[in-house]
Amino acid sequence: MPKKPASTNPTLAVVVPVFNEQAALPAFHARLTGVLESLPNAWRLLYVDDGSVDETPHLLQALSAADERVRVLHLSRNFGHQAALTAGLDHADTELVITLDGDGQHPPELIPEMVRLHAAGYDIVQTQRLDTAGTSAFKRWTAGGFYAFLNRISDTHVEPGAADFRLLSRAAADGLRQMREHHRFLRGMVSWMGFRTVILPYQPARRMAGTSKYSLRKMVRLALDAAFSFSLAPLWIGMSVGGVFFLLAIAEAAYVLSFWLRGQAGALAPGWSSLMFMLLIVGGVLTTLLGFIGVYVGYIFQEAKGRPIYLTRPGPPPPPA
Repeated sequence: MPKKPASTNPTLAVVVPVFNEQAALPAFHARLTGVLESLPNAWRLLYVDDGSVDETPHLLQALSAADERVRVLHLSRNFGHQAALTAGLDHADTELVITLDGDGQHPPELIPEMVRLHAAGYDIVQTQRLDTAGTSAFKRWTAGGFYAFLNRISDTHVEPGAADFRLLSRAAADGLRQMREHHRFLRGMVSWMGFRTVILPYQPARRMAGTSKYSLRKMVRLALDAAFSFSLAPLWIGMSVGGVFFLLAIAEAAYVLSFWLRGQAGALAPGWSSLMFMLLIVGGVLTTLLGFIGVYVGYIFQEAKGRPIYLTRPGPPPPPA
């Protein structure tokens, strides 16, 4: 059940991470500000330039100069989508915070409904992407498999199709800001907090311009961050695989023993049984377990260094000569 309805017309900050979006930015900004102007809430718009190398930083500066409600945060390099979202959340000091991408696939027209749902008493309004005919079969299959796998191995349930298009109350935003791990999967972190949440489905639109910045490699990396950050299941999987190899070793030992019981020991190749036994039990168990342990140790190493999630610079780089 939702909590007691929130106060009317809370201040609102909209955080938009962008990376090389010079083609889509002008149209997107006009579309977004048109929606925000229709709200009774006082609002601010915070663009986070994630190390763009095209004209995006200079376009953002021009938008900021034209409207004092528009701010720009420049990261010193491309730290990635999750880090850019984190930077925006860290610098948003309003009562409500909304995050969405700047390519037009997250429809800004949902913002009034998100604000209304918050007024009804929800701390988090989480949008859920509905698969459409425009989504490739490969992406639908991999996304569905990822969420099914993650929810099975983790104690934290992440809604399938959850997007980084959401509204956070001040309490929820402050809770998220306390979580400073280096390998970030914000969809899982938001679910882990446990604040009152409502799901708002949406149909993704086509990109306004340009191409997706989420390559297959980046998606795989995000999936691994999610799996290793929210579950110890990979270690248990490693132990289970080791158990399978133990069973295979026992079966192989029984197979060899059957030759001795039947008086056919001469049919066995000398040394074959002991070699296979050792390869199965030692190689299989150690390789699997060490691989998983190595990943967790690597994650611990990243956290132990204590490096910041992102760095900022005072302004955009000078335009090319």
